[in-house]
Amino acid sequence: MSYLDIKSKDIKPIVNELNTLLADYNLYYQNLRGYHWNVSGKNFFDLHIKFEELYTDARIKIDEIAERILTLRDNPTSEFSKYFEMSSIKETSSLISDTEMVKNILDQHETLLKQMSKVVKVAEAGGDEGTIDMIGGYIGEIEKVSWMLDAWTKE
Repeated sequence: MSYLDIKSKDIKPIVNELNTLLADYNLYYQNLRGYHWNVSGKNFFDLHIKFEELYTDARIKIDEIAERILTLRDNPTSEFSKYFEMSSIKETSSLISDTEMVKNILDQHETLLKQMSKVVKVAEAGGDEGTIDMIGGYIGEIEKVSWMLDAWTKE
């Protein structure tokens, strides 16, 4: 792997954490789709659009994470049965109030941020600047969206 300046022994822990993040993102994505489809009430227009923004962003990140794993010369997990086993994010019902939907998203953001932190730690230990850079950008984006969603929940 001449284009990577990472020792092969350091790659597997990075890939393992990236695959867990990939699983988390896939469950998060599907939860967002359900919220988008089923949101109702006075906040419908705002949240319907916001949820679509969020799941579109998640779909892009899913592809980028999988491609990063491939760049590291490994294989991304692609089976939903394995996502259910690996992910700390669980399926949620979308037949809930808009406020519960937003609170669930904030909880899922917390889970994603924790997993991203794990990815960064193993990537730092392995000298994987590409993964650190990619995930660092994701962290800033999720923190900003979380701040905005949290502001929405205030009276």
